[in-house]
Amino acid sequence: MVLPLVNLCAKEVVSDHSSSPGWLGCVPRELYRPLLEAAFTNCRPLAVGELVQRWPERTLRVGGRKRQGQSPPNRLCVQALLLAVVRGLSDKRCALQVLDLCGLQCEEGGVGDPMGGWSLTVALCTMVVQARAGAQRALRREGERERKRVLAMERERDVVKRERGGGEKRGFEEEEGEGGGLLVESVRREKKETSGCLREDKQVKGVRRRMEMERRKASAAVAGLAGGKVGEGEADSEADSEVVVCVRADLFVNARSWERVRAALGTADPLKLLCRYVRVEELSVSSIGSLLDLLPRHVLLGVDIRYSCLGVAGLALLLPQLSMFPMLSSLRLHYCNLDIRRDMAGQEGAMKDLSQGLGKLSQLRRLSLTALRLPGHLCMLLSSFSQPLEVLELPYLSLTHADLSYLSCSPHASSLQQLDLSENRLDESALPSVRRLLSQASSCLMQLSLSGCGLTDSLLAAMLPSLSCCRGLKSLGLALNPLSLAGLLDLVRTAVRMPSLRQLLYPNPLEDYQPGLPPMPSSAQLLDWPLDELVEVHEATSLQLDRVVMESGRSDLFLTCDLLNYNKDLVEQ
Repeated sequence: MVLPLVNLCAKEVVSDHSSSPGWLGCVPRELYRPLLEAAFTNCRPLAVGELVQRWPERTLRVGGRKRQGQSPPNRLCVQALLLAVVRGLSDKRCALQVLDLCGLQCEEGGVGDPMGGWSLTVALCTMVVQARAGAQRALRREGERERKRVLAMERERDVVKRERGGGEKRGFEEEEGEGGGLLVESVRREKKETSGCLREDKQVKGVRRRMEMERRKASAAVAGLAGGKVGEGEADSEADSEVVVCVRADLFVNARSWERVRAALGTADPLKLLCRYVRVEELSVSSIGSLLDLLPRHVLLGVDIRYSCLGVAGLALLLPQLSMFPMLSSLRLHYCNLDIRRDMAGQEGAMKDLSQGLGKLSQLRRLSLTALRLPGHLCMLLSSFSQPLEVLELPYLSLTHADLSYLSCSPHASSLQQLDLSENRLDESALPSVRRLLSQASSCLMQLSLSGCGLTDSLLAAMLPSLSCCRGLKSLGLALNPLSLAGLLDLVRTAVRMPSLRQLLYPNPLEDYQPGLPPMPSSAQLLDWPLDELVEVHEATSLQLDRVVMESGRSDLFLTCDLLNYNKDLVEQ
């Protein structure tokens, strides 16, 4: 890939930090973006900090969807960015008002020392809390300066009063000595009445003056901290302080970061934290409810709850709060202990409450339920939605034939763009429902995962015609299915005839495993059973698959059996 000339020049400019004082003062605002990208790409945290501190535009977006092969920003660069945002609050050259960090986080321990979701959340919340503390310190300092100025003015006024009072007294004594007694007495009475009125006027003016000073003191402190970003109309507000920069981000909250996140979300100035997607792990129902109360209503798009012991009743309590977010389009529940197979009193009533609560999420388009073990209840869960879902993920859900039959005939079938039925056992009795489901979704389905579903050669052969009709399918996952090499070759021959398909996650054929594997192994057995140690065996399989792909001329189709590193989201929509 040939980089544009401006990117090459930006790389050279940010590489030498000693030269930054020379070019920072004269670089045009149009070059700030390529310079910042070069600083991130080449890991130049000092350059990142200097550019962000004087950012010339109102909006700065860092993160978002990355191109394939593009590495995320280094941890040091992200930390330098956050520190520079706080410093920019008092820098008049900085025009930043919106910082968008959505999609910046990545998995912990990635290549190049990136910042993971939990670390980024803690760093963001620390930045917001520290900015608030700095604003309060600046406000106190400004108040102290104003108080000293008022005291100095009062002392000066008292000196003037004393000087004027002494002169007037000497003048009246001279008039009395010259025999003007009656006239002097009348003047004294008039002066006394007049001075009483003046004192009353001064008291009224004093109250007004103090109110005006308090208002100016608050607005001046925030205006000084913002470096002149707050306009005069906003500065006259009666609020103690105002938001200078809105920070949009995705948050990762667990028991260790909960207190820090709560403190940051409760802070509204000078940095306001706005959450787009929130991922919650190992929190109680009450803590999750408290977190939802702190999140802005019109910003949140998705909620991901993992490893939290909710139960059906607990989730039913949270759904009314989730319905208060009008833009919520994604709900994910992973390993949240919603098992209702046990005979427990009140479970059916809780399921009805759960169904009604889901129905109130009018904008929901993505629903992911992982390992919740809700056999036979799919109709109750999905029939309450007023609008069809576009993404449905149901791995490890112990789906029954009735569940699959309902799904194939439901309004959701013809709208599904992504479907995950992994680790739900499929047999011959379920095959008609699965084929009908694929037929209904053939015009819109783009991602499909049937990994670990127990698909044998015969079952897959019966399903391949329905799969080939999915003309928009881009990603197909079939790992951990007990296929022979002949069945795998049939799968690849079908895949190369699907022009839209870009990724295929195929299973290792049974011939590649060491001897002793059961005749009908489960997905767990295929995952744990060792592969044959002979390299020639795997090379022979790869050569046969590559030959099928080469003969078809499909250089754009990516085949892999690496389940751990497979990422279906890398396919461009």
